[in-house]
This record gives sequence, C-alpha cells and structure tokens, in this order.
Amino acid sequence: MSDVSYYTKEGLKKLKDELNHLKDIERPKASNAIGEARDKGDLSENAEYDAAKEAQGMLEMKISKLEAVLSNARLIDESQLDLSKVLVLSKVTIKNLNNQMQLNYTLVAESEADLKSGKISVSSPIGKGLLGKKIGEIAEVTVPSGTLKFEIISIER
Repeated sequence: MSDVSYYTKEGLKKLKDELNHLKDIERPKASNAIGEARDKGDLSENAEYDAAKEAQGMLEMKISKLEAVLSNARLIDESQLDLSKVLVLSKVTIKNLNNQMQLNYTLVAESEADLKSGKISVSSPIGKGLLGKKIGEIAEVTVPSGTLKFEIISIER
C-alpha cells in the first residue's frame, strides 16, 4: 500500500516540522502526563491515567501515520515540469463556461491544498478534471450539482 505523494519543498518541510514537533515536544508531554497520573495512586480506578494512556496511543498513531506519509513522499522538481499541459504545481487560469468567470488555481498535493490561497488538490474533482489538459481545451468536471465546463486559458509554473 505504498501511495507515493508529491510535495513542494515548502510542503515537505511542513510535514517534517510537524513530525519533529510531535516527537520532540508532544511525546515527552504525554509521558509526563502518564507519570503524573500514575503517581496519584490506584491505576485500576484512575481515569486520568486511562485518559493519558489513550492520548499517548493517539499521538503514537499520528506519528506513525506521518512517518508513513514521509516515507512515500517525493519532492517535485519544478524545473522539470512540462508547461504545455496541466500538472501538479501548475498555476492555471481557467474560465467557467457557465458564467464566464475566470479563476486562478495552483494544483498541489492533497495535504497542501488551501482554497483560500488558491491551491486545490489534484485529487479534487476540479483538479482531476484539469490534469493533462492543454491551453484551449475544455475540462468537464462532474460535481454534486451537475457538470461544469472550464476552458484552460493559461498554464504557468
């Protein structure tokens, strides 16, 4: 189940920083919480101890998942991107043919998606519809409310 994911340098650094924070700061906090709860007496009836152990288990699961994501992460070489078609990291200007509105998006990995800053995931319906399209082509995207048609206006890096 090795799902390779592609990241920008910024996105990869963010993942590594989060993992380091969990390991170096959150993990010792969880251990201290367990130790403090253990010092309060009988463990069989100690809800604080049980909660601290459960929190530690959740933290370790999160660390494990993040390590798995990082082990399958690949850095995208932006200089090698083909500008003739829409790919990951393409900055694309599209026109919604239903209302003639122009939109600008950057296609990114799912973990880097942020609609407020114009970054959409390549695995989103619009992202999937745009991938591989060239300037002038029409992308038909099926969304819950129907089918949208977008014309590719420009592609940049």
